Amino acid sequence: MTQLRSKTPDEHAAENGLKLGRLGDYVGFRMRRVQNQLSADFAAASAHYGIRAGLFSSLALIEANPGLSQQELSSTVGLDKSITVQIVDELEKRGWAKRERSTVDRRRHALTIQPEGKKTLDDLFNIMKGVEAEVLAQLSAEERPIFDAALDRMYAVFHR
Repeated sequence: MTQLRSKTPDEHAAENGLKLGRLGDYVGFRMRRVQNQLSADFAAASAHYGIRAGLFSSLALIEANPGLSQQELSSTVGLDKSITVQIVDELEKRGWAKRERSTVDRRRHALTIQPEGKKTLDDLFNIMKGVEAEVLAQLSAEERPIFDAALDRMYAVFHR
């Protein structure tokens, strides 16, 4: 198995002329750099859909969890509840998702994906696959599950 090794600040400087300094020692900064670039590339590649931040991930979570409540969606995506309401409103307006009163708890809304939302989501996932291809190609077949598991363990720290 290939060993992953972080580059030193000096190695980064040699690549792009900019030293990261102490920021290079922090996982949050390094992850955010990659995430920012992937988000920008995805936004450019999916611009013809006119989607805003949070719409894609919200629709994907609704598909994966039929009957998901708005509160559960808000918590999982990490968005303010009022923003989540706006996202669900937009998903409904586009005919991609449906919000109905829960039959179990009348205080909550159950969210489900609609056929047009499923089709759109399939298209968006194909776009995402293309956007992430070059980045993921940097990991070997053996490294990918290790990387995914490490990210999941890091995230779990916040949700014990």
